[in-house]
Formats: sequence, C-alpha cells, structure tokens
Amino acid sequence: MVRGGASCRDVTATVDTAEIAPLRAGTPAYRRTTLALFIAGLTTFGSMYSTQAVLPELTRVFGSAPATSALAVSVTTGLLALAIIPVSALSERFGRTRVMTASAIAAVALGLVIPLAPSLGVLLALRALQGIALAGVPAVAMAYLAEEVDGRDLGGAMGRYVAGTTIGGLLGRVVTAAGLDLLPWRAAMEVFALAAAALTVVMIRTLPRSRFHTPARVSVSTTVRGMAGHVRRPALAVLFVLAFLLMGGFVSAYNYLGFRLLERPFGYSSGVVGLVFLIYLAGTWSSGAAGRLADRLGRRRVLLVSIAAMAAGLAITLPDRTAAVLLGMIVFTAGFFGAHSVASGWVGALATEHRAEASSGYLFCYYAGSSVVGAAAGIAYSSLGWGGIVAAVGVAIAAAFLLAAAVLPRSFGDRTAGTGGTK
Repeated sequence: MVRGGASCRDVTATVDTAEIAPLRAGTPAYRRTTLALFIAGLTTFGSMYSTQAVLPELTRVFGSAPATSALAVSVTTGLLALAIIPVSALSERFGRTRVMTASAIAAVALGLVIPLAPSLGVLLALRALQGIALAGVPAVAMAYLAEEVDGRDLGGAMGRYVAGTTIGGLLGRVVTAAGLDLLPWRAAMEVFALAAAALTVVMIRTLPRSRFHTPARVSVSTTVRGMAGHVRRPALAVLFVLAFLLMGGFVSAYNYLGFRLLERPFGYSSGVVGLVFLIYLAGTWSSGAAGRLADRLGRRRVLLVSIAAMAAGLAITLPDRTAAVLLGMIVFTAGFFGAHSVASGWVGALATEHRAEASSGYLFCYYAGSSVVGAAAGIAYSSLGWGGIVAAVGVAIAAAFLLAAAVLPRSFGDRTAGTGGTK
C-alpha cells in the first residue's frame, strides 16, 4: 500500500522493490537517470550563478560597493542553505521527483522575472526567493542517486551530476557575460533565463520515477533526530565541515576574480572577463574523473589530492600575470570540483538511513559556506586586494585538508558502503 498519497512518478505499487536491481553503469536506465540529473545540476547552478558575471555591472549601475553587489550571489546561496533541510524533509513525504520538478519550475519562473528588477534591493529580494526555490534539486539529487544507483557505480553517477553543476555554473556565467558586450545587463540575464526554462522542460520529461523510495510521514522531531544522528558520526561531520570551507573558498575566489581582472594592471572588458568562466570546464572533467578514481582507488586518497590541488592553484594566481592567473584558476577549479564530487558521493555511501537529511546537511554547509565566507571575503578584498582573498581562502583550504587527513577513514571498504536500493 502506498503511504502519504505520493505521486505515481515516485512509487510503483504493483512491483516489489526488493525484486528491482539498483542501476548499474552502462545500462539504458542508468544513462537516462544520470542524464536527467546532469541537466538538473546544469539548470540549478546556471540559475544560481548567472548573476556572478554581472556583479561589476551592478556596482556601476546601482552605485553600490563590490561587497554589496556580491550579495546577489550570497543571498541566493544563503537562503538555499536555510531551505535545503526542510525541502529534503518534504521529499521524504511527497517523493523525490515531485519535489525536484516543483523546485525547477519555481526557480525558472523567478529567473525570468529577476532581470526586470527596478532596483538592487528588489533584485536581492527576488534572488533570495530564487534561492529557496532552487533548494529542491540539490537537496534531493544526492539522495535520489544514492537510492537508485548501485554503490559500486555511485561515484561515477555522482560525478556526472557534479559535472552538470560545473557546466551550469559555466553557462550561467559565460552566456550572461558574453551578452554584456552586445546587450544591456538585463537582456543578457534574460537570455540565460530563457535557456534554463527550455532545459528544465527536458529535465522534467527525462527524469525517471523513484523506485526505492517509499514516501513516509515526517515531522520536525524525526528530521532533527536524523540530522543529529549524522552529525554524531565523525566522518559525516567532517564532510559537512569540508563542504562549508571548500565551497566558501571557491565562491570567494570567483566573486572577486572579475573585479581583479577589470582593474589595473589587467584592464580587460566585461565580456573578456566573462570568458574566464570557461575554466569551469576543468571542473567538468575533474568531477567525473575524481568520482571514477574514488570508486577504484578509495575516496580519502582522491579527496586529499583534490584539496591539495586547490591550494596549489590558488598560490599560482598571486602574480599579476594573466597566464599565472588562468593556470592557477584551472588547477584550483579542477581541485574543488574533484573534492566536491568525492565528498558528496561519500555522504550518500555513509548514510544508509535518512539519506535525504544527510545530503541536505552536507549541502546546507556547502551553501552556507558560499554565503557566509563569500560575503566575508569582501572585507579581505577591500583591505588587501587579491592577496587578502588568497590568504583567507588558503586558511580554509588548509583547515579542510588537515581535518580530512586526521578523521576520514583510510580503508577501501567505504567504496561499496551504502549500495543503492536501500533506505
């Protein structure tokens, strides 16, 4: 019997789920599932970061300080962080695919309206609402994959989803930035919003129903107990802290990279600066590669190498030379998305119960880091310029590396923990 009046897309009342095998790599169902989640990640992150390319324009048009304009990113990720745990609880009650679909539609509708905002205050308010709307996809995607995909192939599946987020972040920034040389900033943002709407239709039509999730009634107390159980596990707690530190550092670097390249001694145009976001392609490659390597070599080893790559890349960007900045950001970006791919997949593998809460706990820290550290980094940039950003982000990366090395398990047994098909 189906509980809670769930959508037919989320449960199969006539088939015993125990007889259905989790998805394995190479099968048509696996490809369809990972394609849908790839597109979901693309549209979510594209919408989330499309304003990052126009931050200097917001400063010029509205006469605001760079740190104030950067709130156009920080309020979105901050409200997303606050919404992500309640939304994940809703997915336990109403189903994974239903929540992802509703979230995607609401985010697209807001994205079409945001470029029409008459003032920076209204724009920030709409971006905050969009952050709440966007929460449904990342809150549910990790739990959905952990339930549907065989544990032996979970790293690769999570890597594809993260690859979609990297391309989304890239397109959101590049499409908007490229339009700045041809169109007003509002029209440039609208172009991406229309593209996101079209991709959302494809995602909704492609997304397979859940097979292993049984909708259940949830309450504040059960959600809190589930989260408390995850936080008490040292490995999961450290992964949550890593999400906060690494994402906070990553967003901080990209928030102020554009300001640096527009100023002397570089002096590039807004359109040229926007092309820097093509560096995200390094993250598209590294997220998939890191996921596959983690399945083969062990998560801890690949995670530590990825964090070290972030530190090395950041240091390379210090000289005021274009080649050094580009090379450093390529290494930094590849390292970040490799680390995120491994860490997010590890959360799904470790959490054999209350997976949505575990995923949302990780992502709460992920987006809270983006909002809190990303906003605070404005102080470092205002005081010390790019050197201040490197120092602040470098401290966060060093702390993440030390925590991961000290607490996360060394064994290879984690590679198959939490196989798909369990709740």
